[in-house]
Amino acid sequence: MPRYAFFRGAFVPIEEARLSIMAHVVNYGTGCFEGIRAYWNADAAQLYVFRLREHYQRLLRSCRILHIALPYDADELSEITVELLRKEGYREDVYIRPLAYKGSEGIGVRLHDLVDEFAVFAVPFGKYIPKEGGIRACVSSWRRVNDTAIPARAKIIGAYVNSAFSKTEAHLNGFDEAIVLTEDGHVSEGSAENIFLVRNGQLITPPVTDNILEGITRATLMDLARQELGIPTVERRIHRTELYIADEAFFCGTGVELVPIAEVDHRPVGTGEVGPITRRLSDLYGRVVRGQVPAYLHWCTPVYEGA
Repeated sequence: MPRYAFFRGAFVPIEEARLSIMAHVVNYGTGCFEGIRAYWNADAAQLYVFRLREHYQRLLRSCRILHIALPYDADELSEITVELLRKEGYREDVYIRPLAYKGSEGIGVRLHDLVDEFAVFAVPFGKYIPKEGGIRACVSSWRRVNDTAIPARAKIIGAYVNSAFSKTEAHLNGFDEAIVLTEDGHVSEGSAENIFLVRNGQLITPPVTDNILEGITRATLMDLARQELGIPTVERRIHRTELYIADEAFFCGTGVELVPIAEVDHRPVGTGEVGPITRRLSDLYGRVVRGQVPAYLHWCTPVYEGA
C-alpha cells in the first residue's frame, strides 16, 4: 500500500489524495494516464524506472488530444516521480500510475473551460499475467475503438471500458486474454497490450494506424530485436487467420511486459510452447529493464543517490 501521492501540486499522505464524486473525470472519464514500471536491481541496490521520460512525453501527447494543459514538462514530471519513489523507499518492483484529468466539479459533458489536474502514485507490482508457459487468448467479439471516435493512441481513461469489455468476455469464456480487431476486421491489439507475431524469422506487428496504442514496450522490443538479435520487424495489417498460422506470438506492454501466446481460439500457436525468438526477447528485455545491460542504461532512471 502506498504511503504518499503527488496530488494538487504537493506530496500528501495517500489518504488525502481523494476526488469528489462530482469531479468531471469521475462522471465522464475525461482524463488520461500512463503506466510506468520501476525495477529493483538487488546487486546494484538501485531502483530503475524504465523509459521514464518517454512515458511522460506520451502522457503530454495524450493531454494535447484531451485539451489538458499541465504546468509541467516531461522533465519536471520525471523529477516529481523520482521524488515520490524516494519518499516511498521501495526496494521491490513498482508500478507507477500518473493521471492527468479534468478535476472541475459539476455536470456538463465537454473538454473546455474545466480545471486540469495532475496526480501520481506508485504501488508494488509483480506479474500482470502470472503465467510463464504461455497464455490462452481468443478473438473478442468487441471491436477496438476507432481514432475517429476515441483515439487509441491517447491513454484516455474512459476508453478503457472498451478494454474491460474484451478482457472480461475472454475471462468468462475461459481464456486468459483477448485479441481485439479493428472495425474492418484486422488485428489491432490485446485488451491492454500490443501484439507481435513471428513468421519466417520476422516479427510482424500491426501499424499505428490500426488503432493501437503507440506502445513504449513495443518500440523497445523492435529496437532490441533489430540491434541485438538481428531480427527485423514488419509493421503491416494482420488478418485474423494469421494468428492461427503464426510460428510464435506474444503480447507486450509496460504492465504485461512480454507474455507468450500459446493458443488462439483453441488453436495452438506454433508448437504450443514458448518459441525461441519470444524466449530470447523476453530474457533480454528482463535484463535491460533492470539496468543489467550497459548499452541500454540510458533507458533506466536511477531513483536512489549514491547506490
